[in-house]
Amino acid sequence: MARLHTLAEWIERVESRQTHIAIIGLGYVGLPLTLLFSEAGFHVTGFDIDQKKVGSLNDGISYIHRIPSADIAAARAAGFTATTDFALLQDCDAVLICVPTPLGVGTEHEHEPDLSYVQSTVEAVAPHTHPGQLIVLESTTYPGTTTELVLPILERLGPTPVHRETAKEAVISAGDSSVSAPLSTHCLLAFSPEREDPGNTTTPRHAIPKVVGGTSPTATAAAAALYGAIFDRTVSMSSPDAAEMTKLLENIYRSVNIALVNELKQLCLAMGIDIWEVIDAASTKPFGFQPFYPGPGIGGHCIPVDPFYLSWRAKQFNQPTRFIELAGEVNESMPAFVVETIRKALGSLEGKRVLILGIAYKRDVDDLRESPALTLFGLLQHAGAHVAYNDPYFPQVGIGRHYALQTASTPLTEVPTFDCVLLATDHSAYDIPALVAASKLFIDTRNATRGLTAPNIIRC
Repeated sequence: MARLHTLAEWIERVESRQTHIAIIGLGYVGLPLTLLFSEAGFHVTGFDIDQKKVGSLNDGISYIHRIPSADIAAARAAGFTATTDFALLQDCDAVLICVPTPLGVGTEHEHEPDLSYVQSTVEAVAPHTHPGQLIVLESTTYPGTTTELVLPILERLGPTPVHRETAKEAVISAGDSSVSAPLSTHCLLAFSPEREDPGNTTTPRHAIPKVVGGTSPTATAAAAALYGAIFDRTVSMSSPDAAEMTKLLENIYRSVNIALVNELKQLCLAMGIDIWEVIDAASTKPFGFQPFYPGPGIGGHCIPVDPFYLSWRAKQFNQPTRFIELAGEVNESMPAFVVETIRKALGSLEGKRVLILGIAYKRDVDDLRESPALTLFGLLQHAGAHVAYNDPYFPQVGIGRHYALQTASTPLTEVPTFDCVLLATDHSAYDIPALVAASKLFIDTRNATRGLTAPNIIRC
């Protein structure tokens, strides 16, 4: 491996596609990133602790619906390989960490960050660091994680110190990449938040600007050069903390506004007003308004999780985050509101048969993370209902961090046998008018029945 002495040499290796990239965590974030780098001509090695995923990728087979197996096969033909052997990290110039950062499990830790995946991954990476190597955390987390958790582990367990900002490096921010930096003795560390949007077919991944913040200007510039090879634009921040906060702001902004329309939806239902009509009308204003839409709760890895990461961190600074916490409470209360609507419609849930349409958290994705449909499933069962689900993306649902369903998708031909059909996720494969016609009671949480006037429809 070439010995690097300056940032200019690092950038030159990136531009000539000599940089060997390691991506740890081959899930909804890591695998798309792998393909972007592979398509751009980089040598990429993927790392994951799941031998089944590794085997599937090495066979050229995708396990994520929105990623065709043909894309995996093309990456394999270009030199991509997957492995569980972290010792191979020593041959890589850049290590990008894309592992989960969920909330804790159990009442005591319910709204606390769980950084166990990050910690164990960094501990596995540390012994294989070497001078000139760039390490980037992409996992969404609270400000301070990179400098207070990742950096100390690297320096405690690794043979290579992490480069930090020096006064001499100030000129790098002015664009002088020829300045000598200690790449021959130090590794580089940065944070760059993932901005994946599962199900988004209109915005190419490379068109989403990439935010980067390093522990030194050299680290920031190296990360910006690497990501600049596959993204149309990079946004350099003053620190990892600022980059970490940027991701939280993006998702808390969404959480707060979704909570607002969820609360207004309940008020509009009580007042006999169509909230969707109101949102459409407000959206005609050419300034000062951006539409957000209500639902049965919020799902995905980011929006249900990120606000609590920041509120937990804020407590360490004795700073209240009442607005953020209130939004989280409103959004978390929505599944209970839906269940109560069903109970009122049926008179009782005890012994009733309820079919949930869509177990994924979002339309047309095969992603269960923090899905409100899972919460609905549990609440309905707890109320005494016999619950089943249908989802074209999940023939079966087993055991996860917050659920243990161990059940299979129910055919839509059985819809007439249920006392209630609950639309939780409006997959485009669903023929809504036909499903309404076949249902005794149809609960619509997504406004999918707009324009239909059947008496068995309840919108909530």
